Amino acid sequence: MNGSFQNADEDELSDEELLQRLDLADEEYFPAKVVDRLLAKENPVTVYREYRGMSLVELAKAAGIGGNELAEMESGARAVPARHLPAVAKALGLDYDDLI
Repeated sequence: MNGSFQNADEDELSDEELLQRLDLADEEYFPAKVVDRLLAKENPVTVYREYRGMSLVELAKAAGIGGNELAEMESGARAVPARHLPAVAKALGLDYDDLI
């Protein structure tokens, strides 16, 4: 291993070619502010909900759970029940493991 995360052929690509390759990868990339908040151990449901521009009520409705219940989950007053995670993840356009 050479310690590089890039493929050898990527070193020769232009910035435009690298961006095109990222677009084709079908993965979502998040801004540094989102990543920083997640690394600071903020509640991932809150971080992603705010990034998506959703209110608590909108997310609760989309996930099929009560608004008060979601607010308690985000505040830490209540743990996020595992049974709700798939619906919350889907409503946020995420994979389940993005929330754990």
